[in-house]
Amino acid sequence: MEWIGSLGSTLLVFAAAIFILVSIHELGHFLAAKWFGMRVDQFSIGFPPKIVGFRRGETEYVLGATPLGGYVKIAGMIDETMDTDFVDQEPAENEFRSKPVWQRMVVILAGVIFNMILAWVIYTGVSYVYGEDVLPMDTIEGIYIPESSLAHEMGLRSGDRIVGVNDEDVTYYNDLFNPAQLTNRNLTFWIERNGERVEITPPSNFLDRLNDEPFLEMGWVLPNRISNVMDDSPAEAAGLQSGDRILAVDGEPTGWWVAITERIQQAEGPLELQVERDGEIMTLSVTPDPEDSLIGIQAHDLRSDLEQIEYGVGGAVVAGAVETSDTFTGILQGLQKLFTGQISVRENLGGPVAIANVTRQATDRGGMRGFWGITAFLSVTLAIMNMLPIPALDGGHFMFLLYEGITRREPSVKVRMALQQIGFVLLIGIFILVTFNDILRTISGS
Repeated sequence: MEWIGSLGSTLLVFAAAIFILVSIHELGHFLAAKWFGMRVDQFSIGFPPKIVGFRRGETEYVLGATPLGGYVKIAGMIDETMDTDFVDQEPAENEFRSKPVWQRMVVILAGVIFNMILAWVIYTGVSYVYGEDVLPMDTIEGIYIPESSLAHEMGLRSGDRIVGVNDEDVTYYNDLFNPAQLTNRNLTFWIERNGERVEITPPSNFLDRLNDEPFLEMGWVLPNRISNVMDDSPAEAAGLQSGDRILAVDGEPTGWWVAITERIQQAEGPLELQVERDGEIMTLSVTPDPEDSLIGIQAHDLRSDLEQIEYGVGGAVVAGAVETSDTFTGILQGLQKLFTGQISVRENLGGPVAIANVTRQATDRGGMRGFWGITAFLSVTLAIMNMLPIPALDGGHFMFLLYEGITRREPSVKVRMALQQIGFVLLIGIFILVTFNDILRTISGS
């Protein structure tokens, strides 16, 4: 029965995120329409059937049972309802169709603009409330690269220091995973090896493989320094102390903690450790516990190297804008790679199931900070997806208006209706595809 509780919490978190995103998006359309004097007949969060609704003034406010969207029904506009009863009548002054093209464009764009503003506000708030934990690159002595890893295949080697991504120097370890940098068309890593700067180019399927293969894991940067020796452990009995550096195990050099643990776990008897303490080198013998193959030592805690960046209001606003821009650029570049076949649709295209799972995982790991972070990310995603030039999306409506603005004539109702219907069929097909893809990935990953 545990999975039922997990499913319930997933759906609840997902519904909360979608409710926020859709409400803000539709609020943008609503406020812009009212600003230009357009009559709004209905403001709906969710699609039919209607759960509850009330009327205030000329507008009916509705909560629908299907939570994956919403709409604002503006008088005189051919929209999701496919209502064309008004087309043979003279345009009223408060109808969408009677307003200048530029005003109608603003109304169409207002939803995505509000989603971008929402992301900026969220990222700003998270920066102001929580600050940012960063790991300075100059605290990292080098990185351990397992021979079977993607990083090793790319050309990285143990001891390398990563100093840049693309054309930008890296100040913090966090910068290595900037979405705008990782999705760059000409992604390259710059490393320092034996005093020389070396360029590393990832394989063409790099982003696909990141889904399943570890890359530059935090554990790989842990130095060979002991932070704590457990009481009554084999390590304590052997004379190991906090602050010791384990330079070699049975004569094999160990520059990083990962190498130490690998060799200890593979041991079948006593081990000879070469240890550096206060500038002196000594050799100690230790026998791992036969039950768990451990000796009772703990790695250097990287959290002690973290720097907490605290933001005032102004700094948070700037940090929020940078985060929004990086997210926007990363998603846009990722979509470009998806549509041009540079990354796998199967591995990277996600629908409601994937979004719900990612939202829950972010909340599980980071609480409210994780929830707001993924909500901001989804808000940017919603803005970009809505501007795709597909009839029935904001981007499709915008293309109609752009055509009207250039040619000075409105597309015929027959053409718009046909394209709207094609757009709906296409969207339903995409929805089925991504949902089916979600299910296949869930099954294959279970």
